[in-house]
Amino acid sequence: MSPLAGWGLVVAASGLDWLLGDPLAWPHPVQVMGWGISRLRHGLEIWCHRQPRRLQLAGVVLAATLLLLAMGAGMALEESARRWPLLATPWLILALASCLAGRSLRQRVTAVLALLEPSPDLPAARQALARLVGRDVTNLSRRDILRGVAESASENAVDGAFAPLFWIGVGVVLQATWGEGAPGPVAMGWGFKAVSTMDSMVGYRQGTLRWLGTAAARLEDGMVWLPCRLAVLSLGVMLGRPWWLLAVARREGAADSSPNASVSMAAYAHAVGVRLGGRNRYGQQERDKPLLGSDHPDPQPDRVLAIVHLTRRGLLLWLVLAGVVSC
Repeated sequence: MSPLAGWGLVVAASGLDWLLGDPLAWPHPVQVMGWGISRLRHGLEIWCHRQPRRLQLAGVVLAATLLLLAMGAGMALEESARRWPLLATPWLILALASCLAGRSLRQRVTAVLALLEPSPDLPAARQALARLVGRDVTNLSRRDILRGVAESASENAVDGAFAPLFWIGVGVVLQATWGEGAPGPVAMGWGFKAVSTMDSMVGYRQGTLRWLGTAAARLEDGMVWLPCRLAVLSLGVMLGRPWWLLAVARREGAADSSPNASVSMAAYAHAVGVRLGGRNRYGQQERDKPLLGSDHPDPQPDRVLAIVHLTRRGLLLWLVLAGVVSC
């Protein structure tokens, strides 16, 4: 696959995601990945007998198996597109679009905001926010809901949009460099989605998952590290201060245990001028997250929408730059 042809597929997939997102009635590869993760996890936990060393080994097996299966399925689809281009190319575009979550993130964010204005419906807004965050939303105020949706929009912009687009681009480069036998954009995109799905399902520090989910969490951290910082630089380019924004985001994000989430949130906090972070409740536990953009005011609906619009512009910038390089 030539770089220009690969770029065309990525643009088509990005446009499809922007127009349709993930319709609920359509089957999605992540559903298959989630089913596979649940089945493998159940069998591995039985074998481990709650022994930490076995659980850690099982976590490595789980991560490696799902990653290879997802990439293998993607490579099989890419091979079918080479053999029957007229029939398989539309499926290739659909597969690439399934890796991107720009529209679905935007829809979930705006759904929460719509319940806060003009007449706040806090119970409904809390339920809508629960689809975006893992924290306890039971007694959140309007201010806390806005903070939660702003943090989710800024964190998931990297996990759900920039990072998969980055790995899809890596797949285009691999095939252009090493030939058609190399993993392509679908293989790399599905590989990242498998890792991201594993992290969301087992990457928690509680119960047996503190050992079983370690490999998936570390692998996801590693795969997001570079695209996160490239995304921050992109936001800085649009503000005219790329290196300043990266330096500030890295400095403030270093206070958190996650190597990526607080970096992306800090970047958006300074980019749109809001304060993020603070105390969250997860089940029976409370955790204090580092304050980001502490000199700015609390997020308001217009600033949350600014995060969404900034993400859209950043993704467009990536596509334009990739097109220039491909030509």
